[in-house]
Amino acid sequence: MSRLSTYRRMLVAAVMAVVPLWGGAQQRFLEHSELSLEIGAMSYIGDLNNQKLFSKLNLAYGAGYRYCFDDRWSLKVSGAYGHVEGGNPDAIAMRNLSFKSYVWEASARAEFNFLPYGFTDVQWRFTPYLYAGVGLMGFNPKAKYTDTETGTTEWVELRPLCTEGQGTAQYEDRTPYSLVQVMIPFGMGVKFSFNKYLQIYAEYGVRATFTDYLDDVSKTYVGGDLLRTTEGGELAARMADRSAEVEGGKLNAAGIKRGDDSLDDWYTYMNVSVSISLDLIMGWMFPKRCNIK
Repeated sequence: MSRLSTYRRMLVAAVMAVVPLWGGAQQRFLEHSELSLEIGAMSYIGDLNNQKLFSKLNLAYGAGYRYCFDDRWSLKVSGAYGHVEGGNPDAIAMRNLSFKSYVWEASARAEFNFLPYGFTDVQWRFTPYLYAGVGLMGFNPKAKYTDTETGTTEWVELRPLCTEGQGTAQYEDRTPYSLVQVMIPFGMGVKFSFNKYLQIYAEYGVRATFTDYLDDVSKTYVGGDLLRTTEGGELAARMADRSAEVEGGKLNAAGIKRGDDSLDDWYTYMNVSVSISLDLIMGWMFPKRCNIK
């Protein structure tokens, strides 16, 4: 037997040994993976709603991928998009500040099931769970402005106006804030399995951000005279201090408290999602081994 023939047989034997293992690994991956679509609501927690939960809920939606390691632990990678807003007329009437902003997020998180919840062979059809992770979020606060001369109304982006003196020589410690921030998602939920292919989830989560400018409000007023000298000009001065627009209100002097910079702004995201096993979607690509009885 030639050496070349021996090498060929060894190669064929290696391929025959590896292919079943590769196919088995692919099948396990599909059985333990799921794709999800979710719909729910976001709300804001910060200076313009007195740290209240469930205030001004707005539509949000997202999608994700989950890999179930075993009946207790899972890893989920997901993204979501929604809106938040704030401005409580009862508590902050004299400030007369308000905002709205889109919020997008992308995160990875670990999930822990309280009950042994199987993905392929279900031990329990439901379980409560906890989750925590890390992610990024983006935002862009805006406020409604009505031109007193033309009567036209528009939503004005607040960050470019530097409403708290960011970037000025008088307030060197205040730099323009980034519209993309790191956030920590954590929360709880319950999941229910109809079968090994279809799951439904309901959860409530909080997003701890590391910015106090989700609402463009954090520190103190800087005065209209300073802001009129910036690129924002008269518009910046008007949007930074809107107290005079309220009956009986008056403009605030520089140094008066505008927000509470001791606490960062957070937001919440509650949703219901439906997940489908990848085995149902792509399992046909990896035929199962026949069980001969």
